[in-house]
Amino acid sequence: MRKVLLCEINVSEGIDPKKIAAITRALENVEGISIMDINSNPDHNRSVYTFLGDPERVLEGAKRISDAALDQIDMSVHKGSHPRMGAVDVVPFVPIRNVSQEEALKIAREYGRYLGEKGVPVYYYEDAATRPERKLLVNIRKGQYEALEEKMKDPAWIPDEGPFSFCPKWGATVTGVRFALIAFNVNLKTDDLEIGKAIAKAVRFSSGGFHSVRAIALSLEERRQVQVSMNLVNYRMTPIPLVFETVKMLADSYGVAISDAEMVGPVPLDALRDVVTHYLRVRDFNMEQIIETKLIE
Repeated sequence: MRKVLLCEINVSEGIDPKKIAAITRALENVEGISIMDINSNPDHNRSVYTFLGDPERVLEGAKRISDAALDQIDMSVHKGSHPRMGAVDVVPFVPIRNVSQEEALKIAREYGRYLGEKGVPVYYYEDAATRPERKLLVNIRKGQYEALEEKMKDPAWIPDEGPFSFCPKWGATVTGVRFALIAFNVNLKTDDLEIGKAIAKAVRFSSGGFHSVRAIALSLEERRQVQVSMNLVNYRMTPIPLVFETVKMLADSYGVAISDAEMVGPVPLDALRDVVTHYLRVRDFNMEQIIETKLIE
């Protein structure tokens, strides 16, 4: 049976088309992988590359795209609405098919060592975390790039790989192994960031909201809108419709309408089951009813 590992590299460039093209070419030149999605957001000033394949080929793709990103990006001049602390900001590896947790961890750590040897401080998170306080990305990235120089004077923040010193050009990278996450954003027809912050606070788990939901509010300056940007880290515990309907209800309470929503990167087919059953009221829906599931068995 074919082994499939997914990688979702987030790099801190979403504006300059020449830089994005150079980074993209580096990934396109890797044989034996399938590029599922490339999402560049100028407001976030961030691009997300999602690709999958055999674990060793995925590792090679991660190395190549990282090399290109390090060459193109200078964090000392980076500005964007999305939290970030590195040129290659976060690199999760996700086992998809016939890849054990141990094998995925091996790939993540090989990648971490590779980047560390290039002079980038690297921290392991989620299932690869070496300390409890480093399990969550939000804990590692607190203060973002701007706080990194001071943070790296503290022995508690010795990186797992690479130098224990601030790198102005590249910042630091977070990598690890995690469950299939859904990056789900809801855009509101308002430029009032405080409304977005209140909604994000209401739905995120850390402030009393839904289990397995992380949420922040971001300004979309070009659209003059506010985005409730969410990561659904376990869609089985908190499904998409529940989150969407709650955001919609809260927005309505402020007299604000939803403009649209977006999903960044791929979505597990199983996660859409709840969308079908909730909105179409289909009883006893079976995933085997979807024709394409037979094509990928």
